Amino acid sequence: METMFSIKPLTPHDQPFLWEMLYLSLHVPDGQAAFPREIIYEPNLRHYVEDWGLPGDLGLIALDEALPVGAAWLRKLREEDRGYGFVDDQTPEMGIALLPAYRGKGLGSALLEALFERAKETYPAISLSVSLDNPARRLYERMGFAPLRQEGDSLTMLKYLRQ
Repeated sequence: METMFSIKPLTPHDQPFLWEMLYLSLHVPDGQAAFPREIIYEPNLRHYVEDWGLPGDLGLIALDEALPVGAAWLRKLREEDRGYGFVDDQTPEMGIALLPAYRGKGLGSALLEALFERAKETYPAISLSVSLDNPARRLYERMGFAPLRQEGDSLTMLKYLRQ
């Protein structure tokens, strides 16, 4: 039997799951130990999720029946509190993660397409940061993100949502 997914807007009520998605979005290279879970509460990461639902926050959650299995979200950060994929004060940074069992099934692409459709009403472009060796980079390139700059082994990518 084929699984049917639904996608709905992220709300402040979904913040506990969003913390989990932030953790799962951290790329761990093959052969390296996973990060300690507490890492998501460090200032350079928590600003992507903390107090979810602020003006400008936009996100979607994927559900397998009633079970949350993935999320894609955007948040605008400021120069003084910049994220890894920071471009400017007007361009939100994107995060995405899926539970491991749901990867490679097209759900990430579906989440991103739905997020882009909603985001283009508000934002002309969105950015993200990805490790050079992260397999998700291929997904981002396929979805229209282009390299903007490289810092160490991290790549900042930008996608224009409007022509």
